[in-house]
Amino acid sequence: MLPTGLPQGTVPKLERPGPLRDRVYEALLELITTRALRPGRHLVESELAGHLGVSRQPVREALQRLNTEGWVELRPAQGAFVHEPTEEEADQLLTVRTLLEAEAARLAALNAGRPGVEALEELCAEGEKAVEAEDVDRAVALNAAFHAKVMELAGNTVLAELAAQVDRRVRWYYTPVAHQRGRQSWIEHRGLITAIADRDEQRATHLMREHTEHTRRSYHERNAS
Repeated sequence: MLPTGLPQGTVPKLERPGPLRDRVYEALLELITTRALRPGRHLVESELAGHLGVSRQPVREALQRLNTEGWVELRPAQGAFVHEPTEEEADQLLTVRTLLEAEAARLAALNAGRPGVEALEELCAEGEKAVEAEDVDRAVALNAAFHAKVMELAGNTVLAELAAQVDRRVRWYYTPVAHQRGRQSWIEHRGLITAIADRDEQRATHLMREHTEHTRRSYHERNAS
């Protein structure tokens, strides 16, 4: 166990090209999104810098950017903390997600060809394997990939751009309920694939709306489970 309590292997390597501050930002955002750094967690610049193998300056810059975007809170005389989302924040974002993804499902049913449907089937099969293996991190990543593929098949650039703005927060909220949703989530994905393959716009819209609503309710019920 690392000094800050991060599990071994969770700290990403800064191997991609680009400004160091941007790579540090992406690394910290990934740790927050996957909840390796959990809501309410105290973020110590020197410790994060040590784990990432950088100086404190790019960490400080990354934390300031994360604060501006609402991922981190900078508290006077206390330091930086991972933001703890309120139930209202989560509800508002997941409601918007439902609207965007329901329209994406409708358009995917209208526009998707056989290769697109096959791509969804492959992602679904991999997701089912991840659930069977109880690999929550992979299940979360595949869930995001599945929804991103539906959005791609929709063929609406503006819709995709709007969805991209909320995608990481959706992953943030989905991670704590991924195990709870488990197999049922992928059963729902299978039904959605069938509707898209059948070019049934109305059913695809209905199933996606139900699917995303199930996730929203699961998030609110997570502490009672």
